Amino acid sequence: MITYIFVTEQLPIMRRDVFQAIADPIRRDIIEILAKEALTVNEVAENFDISRPAISKHLKILKECGIVATNQQGRERLYEIKPQNLIPAFLWIEQYKNLWESKLDNFEAYLKELQTKNQKNE
Repeated sequence: MITYIFVTEQLPIMRRDVFQAIADPIRRDIIEILAKEALTVNEVAENFDISRPAISKHLKILKECGIVATNQQGRERLYEIKPQNLIPAFLWIEQYKNLWESKLDNFEAYLKELQTKNQKNE
């Protein structure tokens, strides 16, 4: 009989990824706010018209995604951005940048052509 023993390094369990973090507009706004400075939950919540528990839930998701981290300072827990963890999303989006720019350039040329035709017909 063969027995297998698996040894695994203790890794943080991340149920979510960066794309789930940026999928929600409120979380994107939170990321933008925290990019400027580290804030408490209450300070983040002051920027929104939703409840503090809802902001806490968004911050929890961002933390699970590795986008934010907490830093205990005295009695307060400050949330701060971890921008390096946004790199996978940036790289994914970047690969489509040229495609989007090309399509927009083609669309702009098409609109100019239509405008020119309309001016000739007038």
